[in-house]
Amino acid sequence: MAENLAAKLCFLLEEQNIEAEQWKLLGQEKDGSLLFGWIEAVSSENVVNSYSVIGQYDRINDKLQIIHKFPEVLNLIQATVNQNHSLLGCITKKDSEKSSAESSEAAESKNDDQEEHELCSDSGVYQAFLVEFTTEEGKVHTLETESLKQVRIQFLYREKAQKNVEKFLLLVHEEHIQMYTIMFDVMENDERKVRELKSETLVKTFIWAQWDSTNQVLYHIHHRKPATSLFLDMSPAVLPKPAGTSPTLSGFQFHDDLPHETVLNIPLNLPQLPDTDNCGTYEDDVIPLRIHDCSLDLIVISDSKGMVCVCHHYLYRPVKPPQHVLDSALSDSNTVHFAYSVTLLHHSCVVHCVIPGIPWSRAKLMRPTFALYGDHHMIVFVQNCFTHLLEIGLHHEPCCHILCGPLPSVPSESSYLVPLLNLNIDSKESNSLSNCTSDILTIDLPTLDLVKLTIPMQFLIDTFQQESSVEVRLGILHYFFCHRNDLDIVAELVTIAAEKPRLLDFPKILQEFLISGSHALVQKNLLPDAVPLLALLPVTTLEECSGLDVKINDLNVTLSHEKLWNTSVMLLAPQQRLVPFRSDLWTKLWDQLSKRSGDLPRFNPSKVAEKLMMSLACYQPEALSRSSTPMSPGGGLSVTTATLGELMGSRSHKYFESNLPFDEMESCTASKQEHIVAVNLRELSMFLLKYGIQSSRKYLQGACTPLHVHAMATKHISAQLETSRLLCQMLCIATDVDSRLEQERGFPLVDQLDEARRWVLFTVLERYRYATESSAFPVPQGFTSFFTYLGYRTLKYPMFLQYVQHSVFELQVDVAKVIMADISDTKENIPKKLQLLSLLPRSRAKRLLNQWLHPISFMLRAREHATNILCGEICPNRGRQPQHRHHHSGVSAFPSADRLSPLDTFLDLLTAKASLTELDFGLLIEATVTSTEDFI
Repeated sequence: MAENLAAKLCFLLEEQNIEAEQWKLLGQEKDGSLLFGWIEAVSSENVVNSYSVIGQYDRINDKLQIIHKFPEVLNLIQATVNQNHSLLGCITKKDSEKSSAESSEAAESKNDDQEEHELCSDSGVYQAFLVEFTTEEGKVHTLETESLKQVRIQFLYREKAQKNVEKFLLLVHEEHIQMYTIMFDVMENDERKVRELKSETLVKTFIWAQWDSTNQVLYHIHHRKPATSLFLDMSPAVLPKPAGTSPTLSGFQFHDDLPHETVLNIPLNLPQLPDTDNCGTYEDDVIPLRIHDCSLDLIVISDSKGMVCVCHHYLYRPVKPPQHVLDSALSDSNTVHFAYSVTLLHHSCVVHCVIPGIPWSRAKLMRPTFALYGDHHMIVFVQNCFTHLLEIGLHHEPCCHILCGPLPSVPSESSYLVPLLNLNIDSKESNSLSNCTSDILTIDLPTLDLVKLTIPMQFLIDTFQQESSVEVRLGILHYFFCHRNDLDIVAELVTIAAEKPRLLDFPKILQEFLISGSHALVQKNLLPDAVPLLALLPVTTLEECSGLDVKINDLNVTLSHEKLWNTSVMLLAPQQRLVPFRSDLWTKLWDQLSKRSGDLPRFNPSKVAEKLMMSLACYQPEALSRSSTPMSPGGGLSVTTATLGELMGSRSHKYFESNLPFDEMESCTASKQEHIVAVNLRELSMFLLKYGIQSSRKYLQGACTPLHVHAMATKHISAQLETSRLLCQMLCIATDVDSRLEQERGFPLVDQLDEARRWVLFTVLERYRYATESSAFPVPQGFTSFFTYLGYRTLKYPMFLQYVQHSVFELQVDVAKVIMADISDTKENIPKKLQLLSLLPRSRAKRLLNQWLHPISFMLRAREHATNILCGEICPNRGRQPQHRHHHSGVSAFPSADRLSPLDTFLDLLTAKASLTELDFGLLIEATVTSTEDFI
């Protein structure tokens, strides 16, 4: 239930026996206090006298202070108060018969289109006043003559208060922006009286303006002529035609003791709106403090860390319709495109969002709310339509955006929410008006309801479960991993995704887990000198500036990116400032733009995966020695699971206290894990060395030495392994295979699983293996054999062999030995064993063949031994004895009275090629004897 601020303030006035009505929000000051206007009625001798009052509400202390009471009822529009509450500036608006008559006369002389434009223009008359509190009644100074154009007033703030000078801005739409300087006479009792009031014109003509009280910046849009080249031939014959003006967004930065300076000049590409929409009426909303008509809805949102966002909302038709369609513009059958763009100056790009096919009657009421959400996002909220969580942080390029439905925490009757300034309220004094880090306190301007604009965690989880767009699901996973560091919710998302492992998008989710998780782990506890290298590491699987199409209820939302060219030239350089290199919003923005000029590429794991495909084809672990990697003893840095839990800030340590459902050990001389780690370490080190030093030289971000490169590469590779291990653990728990609850581990665990659990576990781990392989991530030791045996128990044997042939399953010595022992020595199974042995590497197959006590094993080994002798290869006889003796009935291989023995003849042939010490007579005799039997 939303809290109504007007009702709350009425309750505060009731304590003073004051009845108030017709509450109106008049402004917001830099300290977050709100200015309100209301009407009080006083009864005296049966006569009711009404008058207008202006008060200031302190949100932190929850107090309402009455600033000034007027002698009559005024239609107050906007107000501002100086820092010591000695001056009050206010704007009133009233109807004028004269202005209406002039509008009617002017409308008669216009054509039809111009007549429609003038008739719907606002007939209100604005007037600016300055109230000086030198007397109890207050002295009123009239600042401007009555104007049909919108007028705004705003006091400038100072870090150091001055008693004899005050300054304020007066803005008149399409006419001028003036800065007034008030000179005071300071009395002995510190009372100040206005001695002189002088003005200075800052801008002569403008079409839009906005005041940023936090950073003391005035933004305005004016028409600027494009610059002409000095090298043009200016002879009359080739004199160029005068070019048209282009709208330009400029920014004035104000200082305490220095004159203002222009810090920004950005050319804008504003869509041309139909004439029927340029009605010329004014929206008298005061938060943020803007001056504009309804034809241009634009807001600039900035952050002191260096983020500047220009948000523009508009309606348009892609093709200009015929006149009869324009005549029926208010018809529901006439549709328009609802669109907005967010220009991210600190990223030099523009994010466009378009929703086509919106009925005009609905589109004209859709007012988006733009507000910063946390440190890395902007929330764009359209009531009863959708929510857009736009990633705009300085951490990396904007790519992981989240589009979802309307927020459940916002009442459906809310119409237009505007964010209030965030206040640092102590937790002991926090109340319903306080803001959390991820909460945005907004006010509904028509009703003055206070609404918290927050995105509940469960809402994003439900969106992840229901959403079909893989980009949105990846954005949610990236949000919780990289920006929230909440492993418990990440594990819940992995469990949700594992419920449908056959979806084509499931491996992409696992890849995003690996990339985002390793990046989130690396950026913890970084040395300051290594921070510039963080911009070269992979952060997400989503491509930069990639588009996004999402269907939300009945709306088709399309998101696209557009890069800006050379944004830094539109900004005042630090050395050109009045105070060079003064640290403020603009120097930080300049630093961000300097870092991103000629964007350096990020490391791409897929390129390592391509190289691994070639190297693993020739991979022979038995022929390699153990390499020196971060995983080997003394090989470098490594991250333990306990450290991972501490760095990620997980509330639950169940993923770090439990083990994997298999033993993390391998019997190979050099494991495949270490091979992948070594290749990754080499490729990443070379990449960081190349672009890291280039970046440090170009942008002066600190010395990037090979030592920093090696430390960063080692930390990233260690994070890869730990993230891969964590994902494997989460997937096993998601498939109801928890090592803490199971009595067995490894191969015995697979044997005791029922068929359904084996199928689910195999399907999930198959996708996990694909995700790690395509991302060039190492898998935990022991996983390869466990996965192969799981596939052997799950698949039919012909399908199992196909997986082996395509290198999905790897027959390590331990799993191959178990499978060979599990297959019985029947006539039907002998071909299976032989086919399995044929798929193994030669050295591994020989080891298993020596351990297979079967006649066919003796025959194969004897044939190989004899072949080696006949080919001239040295095969020393180690005096081995036959491992298995058979009781044979055949005598064809032995000598008789009438014929020679074939074995003797063959042995004579072998002894002619080699000495007796090189022959294995036992093996040859045993193979000869068993060949006479029927065992196949």
